[in-house]
Amino acid sequence: MPGTRLSARERELLSTIESHPLGRYKRPLTGAEMIAANPYRPWPARITSIQTLTEYEKLFEIRLIDERIREAFHQRPGQFVEVSIFGVGEVPISITGSPTKQGFIEICVRRAGKFTTKLHSMKCGDIVGIRGPFGRGFPIDDMRGHDVLCVAGGLGIAPLRSLINNIHDERSDFGKVTIVYGSKSPADVMFREQLEMWKARQDFDLHVTVDNPTDDWDGEVGVVTKCFPELEIDPAETFGAICGPPVMYRFVVDAMREKGISYDNIYMSFERHMKCGMGKCGHCQIGHQYACIDGPVFNYWEAMNIQGSM
Repeated sequence: MPGTRLSARERELLSTIESHPLGRYKRPLTGAEMIAANPYRPWPARITSIQTLTEYEKLFEIRLIDERIREAFHQRPGQFVEVSIFGVGEVPISITGSPTKQGFIEICVRRAGKFTTKLHSMKCGDIVGIRGPFGRGFPIDDMRGHDVLCVAGGLGIAPLRSLINNIHDERSDFGKVTIVYGSKSPADVMFREQLEMWKARQDFDLHVTVDNPTDDWDGEVGVVTKCFPELEIDPAETFGAICGPPVMYRFVVDAMREKGISYDNIYMSFERHMKCGMGKCGHCQIGHQYACIDGPVFNYWEAMNIQGSM
């Protein structure tokens, strides 16, 4: 509009665009420039694969349609994306795929409300919107050269799967990997094929436990901390990664400390009612911090100073 003054940021963005007489750009923006120009914009993505994991959970493989956006999308283990269904809404969902697998995004979704019920009803080829990735993930670079102990409860296996698969794909960069995964019942155990693969590897130590076993369950029974006495851990070389229901965090941290793992090396993921993903709405505020930008992964020392975190 005549007389409208542009901000410094608007002038900076406009300076990267060469206008075409017909209103198109001579030099297309890169994917990174497009994402940075409007982080609130969802980018169309196609559902390319759907796998039923349990009665309530499904694994979705999603591919961003615009090649520039797809190439610019780089996540770290523990980060999340905002997934939108046009005309329904938008929700934050953790990325469960490894950063080493470029070109598509994997998310594990539990059917629990209007949005997730709609997503569960969608089919391959349907279109959703994707924003992100957002948040602070696990310190994968600090973990290189060390052992890693992953403890997951219920749906918490989804974010940790991203970390575990990242380690799997870059196996020579890490030491021993120990995985403890707890579910309510055998029917609630997810990623069964991958669990079998982890179990078969000599360099993975897998423990799966359930609270309510069935007659045909031959695995461990009880809460995740029940597995700790038999774990062989080198505490000076081990990083701990935790994700699950809030009630389990304090007990798992105590069990890690009994094993001698330093508080400095214990990290946990909090997914607390996140909404916008950008620290604007306040839904995910934990004490004085926001799970969506300061987390969702926090070190123990950070978490202990956040009121109500554990």
